[in-house]
Amino acid sequence: MSKLTQRYSVRDPIHGMIDFNALEWDVINSEPFQRLRRIKQLAWTDYVYPGAMHTRFEHSLGVCHTATRLFDSISKKDAEVLRSDHGFDEAGLLRQRQIIRLAALTHDLGHGPLSHAAEECFPFQEGGEKRYVHEQYSASFVRHLLADIIENHPANRNNYAIKYADISSMFDGSHGVNRSIVWKEIISGQMDADRMDYLLRDSYHAGVSYGRYDLDRVINTVCLCEDDDGSGHVIGIEDDGIHAVEGLLIARYMMFTQVYFHKTRVIYDYHYDKALQYLLRENNGLFPPPTKEGILEYMKWDDWRVLHSLAADKDDENCRAIQSRNHYRLIYSTPECPDLDDLAKFDAMLEKLDGLGAVVRDATKSWYKYQKDEIRLRENSGGKLISIPLATRSPVVNGLQTVNQRRIYASPQVRAEALKRLGS
Repeated sequence: MSKLTQRYSVRDPIHGMIDFNALEWDVINSEPFQRLRRIKQLAWTDYVYPGAMHTRFEHSLGVCHTATRLFDSISKKDAEVLRSDHGFDEAGLLRQRQIIRLAALTHDLGHGPLSHAAEECFPFQEGGEKRYVHEQYSASFVRHLLADIIENHPANRNNYAIKYADISSMFDGSHGVNRSIVWKEIISGQMDADRMDYLLRDSYHAGVSYGRYDLDRVINTVCLCEDDDGSGHVIGIEDDGIHAVEGLLIARYMMFTQVYFHKTRVIYDYHYDKALQYLLRENNGLFPPPTKEGILEYMKWDDWRVLHSLAADKDDENCRAIQSRNHYRLIYSTPECPDLDDLAKFDAMLEKLDGLGAVVRDATKSWYKYQKDEIRLRENSGGKLISIPLATRSPVVNGLQTVNQRRIYASPQVRAEALKRLGS
């Protein structure tokens, strides 16, 4: 067997054996991808759920596997739509399948140390209003450090002629997606492979059951649906997959409320954000931008480097809080879905704490926001396939609300005084 036709396998606790071809294997063995072994998936979640020590490396392998299963299911089920409406013949689908797999593998390359928790240290884009996001760093890794591996790989030159922009445009929103736009939602959308993998994986490693759902049934019933104005297609679900998707959405809701926005877990994001700004003080508390020069310096930042610096520092308050697990404590919280009276009471409580250095954590501004999904449903109406919002057929989905919880934390030194002011 030649190297170009050789297959490589990895054993995964979520999906079993995952296979890769020679091109994918060379990407996996590249320095940018191996860096993901040193990036934890869930930041400081192991301070609450000790088993949550998994990394972006294994998650990226799982996303590749899940994205492929979604692609294959849709390609088989909606072959005629893909041919007539989007111009995909068999060769075009094989090429697109390889693009999807490479995009799924590389979509998280741009995460900073401890993943989303580092994003408050991303620099601002030109104009100064919006920060760069990790997808733009991922695109920069692909463009500047992986383009040669991908574009000049014999397996690619002989079969696909894929360019780096075919991959990076799938997750950074850049121009050039063209007809591949129909597939972009597999990488980043309401029913994407990223979400489908991390819910199962995070639940498994955290030791909870909240994130479990019927992945096989979702994949068997996934399909192309007309978008809301009928001008194109989005990834949706067939009518006999409603309950499977309800399970997926409930799993996401429960993982957010019980794990991702856990009251102790989120305060460590605050301590880490401040500690990381302190460690980056020579660069104004910011990582380098995702330019050709900046990405080389950014790649040097991983969990190993940060944890070593955090452990060695004795001067910064937030470094010490992480070292000793002596974090700020929750002193007040709204319900998960507060009404106007709840929010008014929150503001009144916060005002009572003036001068105590209270910290607010807001679910709508966290790195993982829970908002309602607008998933499309394809159903048969009088012999004609129509596309409608899933919420119109699912009372479960229609009943889910956006989580808008707000919390107030105080340092151990002032906690007693804070509770006294709140009348607790």
